[in-house]
Amino acid sequence: MAVKIGLLGFGTVASGIPFLLKENGEKIRAAAKDKIEIAKILVKDDDEKNRLLAAGNDYHFVTDVDAIIKDPDISIVVELMGRIEPARTFIEAALAAGKHVVSANKDLLAVHGAELLAVAKEHRAALYYEAAVAGGIPILRTLANSLTSDKITRILGVLNGTSNFMMTQMVDEGWTYEAALAKAQELGYAESDPTNDVEGIDAAYKAVLLSQFGFGMTIDFDQVLHQGISTITPDDVAVAQELGYVIKLVGDIRETPSGIAAEVSPTFLPKEHPLASVNGVMNAVFVESIGIGESMYYGPGAGQKPTATSVVADIIRIARRLHDGNVGKSFNEFVRETQIAHPSDVKSAYYFAISTPDKRGQLLRLAQIFNSEAISFGQVLQQRANGDTARVVIITHSLSRTQLSNVLEKLEEVADFEVLNTFKVLGE
Repeated sequence: MAVKIGLLGFGTVASGIPFLLKENGEKIRAAAKDKIEIAKILVKDDDEKNRLLAAGNDYHFVTDVDAIIKDPDISIVVELMGRIEPARTFIEAALAAGKHVVSANKDLLAVHGAELLAVAKEHRAALYYEAAVAGGIPILRTLANSLTSDKITRILGVLNGTSNFMMTQMVDEGWTYEAALAKAQELGYAESDPTNDVEGIDAAYKAVLLSQFGFGMTIDFDQVLHQGISTITPDDVAVAQELGYVIKLVGDIRETPSGIAAEVSPTFLPKEHPLASVNGVMNAVFVESIGIGESMYYGPGAGQKPTATSVVADIIRIARRLHDGNVGKSFNEFVRETQIAHPSDVKSAYYFAISTPDKRGQLLRLAQIFNSEAISFGQVLQQRANGDTARVVIITHSLSRTQLSNVLEKLEEVADFEVLNTFKVLGE
């Protein structure tokens, strides 16, 4: 008897599944204790069905999702359609019908994951989604299983390949944001509307899922602060390099005395930090814990075969549990009451780039404003911008989000000072 699966969608990732089932069939069968077969594939309409058949795809394509959900021979439904709807409706229906589900849909799982997991639990069905975070890196299963004996204190991650490719070009080649985006779109890394990638939204979805597996807390997407890379200038990049840093878009989830804090933001990483060398479209997750200390997990964050590898791993795990009779066990069993950190407990050093008239006494005025919030300076650099304007760069010592908010408000009240950019600094 084979374990039969139904695919919802047959795009880039889904079309990589047959390749793995064929090329690695012996190992997959040994792990799953059964052969895995693709029974049916849902496609958009008859035109797509005919196109796929004409291209030589010898599968049973269907255009009605009920043909999969109501098929008693199909045990596992694999959703690779993307977007919230109709994926959410289809997954709910599959779980309610007692089907086990594998998905790579980070957007859906970050926003509606708790509801879907409740449906899965009610119907004793499995819902796995390893591929939803960092594509080919098995980070969720690592956190849930391999690190189950360790207490995670912080997770840092380069979680979006598009923005990381762009930052690599901006750092290594001195490109502007606009030039880097145009190249990313030309190469197919960025969509025509790149908002989710470049504004940190995609990485914030992944931070929601990492918080569940690393800390046992389910946070809302709206509770993840996110800032993108669109405001980063060549001046910011040059100053970072001069001071010994590399700018990356970094997801940061950590536990403080008052609760969990999650954010995605451009971050000054010391050049010697392992994440600083993660370039191009690659992803990496850096874990700090009380047992191991520091560990990093690196690999492709997207792409047909890497993502399909994670999807098939989930299919194998469910198939094996079907064989062993213990299916329905939660993907992540670590669950705690969610507590959101107070802003005064979330601390980091920060980079400030401030434009000011080039006249005497301005640095002293800046120092007085920062000192009024008990913020001390680590490094100060003054550059002549143009004409009568100077650009002042400040790297602070550690300060809280509360102090950050207060000092930005005070700077805004002074006509002479224009805050050009503010980024987090790791390691100060």
